[in-house]
Amino acid sequence: MKIKLDWALPNMKDAKKRTKNEIERVDSFVIPDNMSWLGQGKKYYISTYGCQANERDSETLAGIMDAMGFVQSDIYEDVDVILINTCAVRQNAMEKVLGEIGNVKRFYVKNKDIIIGVCGCMAQEEGFVETLLEKYPQVRLLFGTHNLHQLPSMLYDAMICKKRVVKIYSREGEVYENLPVHRFGNHKAWVNIMYGCDKFCTYCIVPYTRGKQRSRYMDQILDEVKELYQQGYKEVTLLGQNVNAYGKDIDDHYDFATLLEEVAKIGIPRVRFTTSHPWDFSDEMLDVIAKYDNIMPFIHLPLQSGDSAILKLMGRRYTKEEYIALYDKIVQKIDRCAVSTDIIVGFPNESDEQFEQTLDVVRHCKYDNCFTFIYSKRPGTPAAVMEDEISLETKKDRLQTLNKLWNSFALEKNKAYEGKVVTVLVDGASKKDSHTYSGYTDTNKLVNFTGENIEPGTFVDVYIETGKTFSLDGRAI
Repeated sequence: MKIKLDWALPNMKDAKKRTKNEIERVDSFVIPDNMSWLGQGKKYYISTYGCQANERDSETLAGIMDAMGFVQSDIYEDVDVILINTCAVRQNAMEKVLGEIGNVKRFYVKNKDIIIGVCGCMAQEEGFVETLLEKYPQVRLLFGTHNLHQLPSMLYDAMICKKRVVKIYSREGEVYENLPVHRFGNHKAWVNIMYGCDKFCTYCIVPYTRGKQRSRYMDQILDEVKELYQQGYKEVTLLGQNVNAYGKDIDDHYDFATLLEEVAKIGIPRVRFTTSHPWDFSDEMLDVIAKYDNIMPFIHLPLQSGDSAILKLMGRRYTKEEYIALYDKIVQKIDRCAVSTDIIVGFPNESDEQFEQTLDVVRHCKYDNCFTFIYSKRPGTPAAVMEDEISLETKKDRLQTLNKLWNSFALEKNKAYEGKVVTVLVDGASKKDSHTYSGYTDTNKLVNFTGENIEPGTFVDVYIETGKTFSLDGRAI
């Protein structure tokens, strides 16, 4: 079978551009008649890597596939379309994705009509796309973060016109409303409030892969949350690369504190948000979180480094002292607040003394949870060209030291729950034991507990018997 070509390739230089042009907003979505039947009698499978934003994108992709008549499958076998939604934050993610692409080649060998598609953030990277085009002929559909809405036409070109479709746009981006959605959960939901990022931290690829910071209008966000409330959802998480900056790209009347309060007023039992950049965290946000019981007392507050000089090289826009002051304000203002963080170890030429500064912040904050990583070079970012004489062995040793320290504080925090009763939103029963369930507290603690005949999506009081480093064990009462 001869495959035709349909190209639009990524360009990192174009992806970096920022203008003052007004963001295009598209409120309607229509599948053309000649594409609406494309999925009749066919099945699809979606594999998702990365953050909550990718999960939410996959829900949109699934919604579009459903609208075209496709049926979702939980396994690779006997499907007609495989979509791999990728994350570009770290190098090891690329290795995992390439491994999966290699694994599904066997289906292409058996059936040349199968569509194996790769999308998401990694598809926005020039080098990754070049690798796929040169070495992975089984990938017949390749698209980025800016054109999910074009999935019907891209599938039509790949399936009917037999083209190898590569459509990746390196631009500031738009806001698309009213796209179909297939929610993967029945009681928890992700709600995008904004897209993209303009911070350009020197190590981060996201501003290049996700485009310019662009906020949704508040009334459209609130309508989505109201609909979820009416459908019986118990928890929503407001999503953005930096939710604290919500609305700054629209006008002075839009801000995250106002949005957060209006969402809380709708009445959904649990409201969460992620991620917060310390630079934009306002006192008004703290006041709103403290005021409403249904805004959860849990904040993810990325540190990245505890050394002010490294933070400046990272482009993080705050000092060690400013971060600690903000942390102190948060835990003083919000009752029982739990805080998690992100930390990068081994940023180019980080000294022993600078790493020790990070440990000092961890000792002060005693985080409930940390996501720790060795610095991963992302081609096209400023940090990728910085000279670095630190050995990988040293970086691994530092990561081990950091993990040992924060694990001790996490265990200490979780041990304090022993003998107490917490309210858990139940996710479901264990696949291995129908009498064991799991769910999360308001402070985002994972709880594994025993009980009988408990339905997912219900709130259950659980007596905590054991606090572990990463979870709590207990029994329903």
